[in-house]
Amino acid sequence: MKNYNTPFVIAEIGCNHKGDFEIAKEMIRVAKIFCKVDAVKFQKRSNRELLSKEQYDAPHPNPVNSYGETYGAHREFLEFNIEQHRELKEFCEEMGLIYSSSVWDLTSAKEIASLNPEFIKIPSACNNNLAMLEWLCDNFTGEIHISTGMTTVEEISVIVQLFVKKNRNRDLILYNCTSGYPVPFADVCLLEIAKLKHQYENVVKHIGFSGHHLGIAVDVAAYTLGAPVIERHFTLDRTWRGTDHAASLEPAGMRKLSRDLRAVKEALTYKEKDILDIELEQREKLKYKPLE
Repeated sequence: MKNYNTPFVIAEIGCNHKGDFEIAKEMIRVAKIFCKVDAVKFQKRSNRELLSKEQYDAPHPNPVNSYGETYGAHREFLEFNIEQHRELKEFCEEMGLIYSSSVWDLTSAKEIASLNPEFIKIPSACNNNLAMLEWLCDNFTGEIHISTGMTTVEEISVIVQLFVKKNRNRDLILYNCTSGYPVPFADVCLLEIAKLKHQYENVVKHIGFSGHHLGIAVDVAAYTLGAPVIERHFTLDRTWRGTDHAASLEPAGMRKLSRDLRAVKEALTYKEKDILDIELEQREKLKYKPLE
């Protein structure tokens, strides 16, 4: 019998706060009180470390979404410093919500690890930064979640082998992910969850799913395929400026996702007996009875 773990829903705020600290706090409130998620996740980047000078000084590739004259200025505008992240974590804890952050570089990994969150996320874009992964394995005691978008089978194997070598594989959660914003349904490739489970279910803690598609039906399917950790981008308004908003859920959608996942968890059982108690009255009233 398949063991369906309780769904764990992560609302990825990321940079959808538009660089506004009060909007970030409001998103935490909405995610907890209205959407009833388990965790929220932000992002941390050290842009001078992550980007080359040419990348930093280049114009944003999509100027309509830019918050600065250059890509570097855009990224800096959206960045919270570590003290702001500390305050966000404390605010999450006051709300009874788990705080986390993705980290894009070693400096950011060290900063976020200093806050002692329950888990840290590695985005698909930098899951091949083995120096950062090694540092986290050696110095961070919480869970490490890693997305596998834009990543070959061989590269995933290297990641898992590193965690096995460091004896941290039981703290590792691998996410099926397709890197696109938004992703057409044909490119979600949900059956990759089955492949990851076949390969790594007995090695890592969980297989998760990080979606950038539209709607919530796919996430429920991901859960039934065996991915109890579900992450979706979250925004208060999908029309806001920025590249992630279009692939994000607004509050109503995130609330429905949390509700539906927990409903499906409750429904994924076998009958305890042939005729359930709820059926007895209906059986007596409706069941065909042969005439004597």
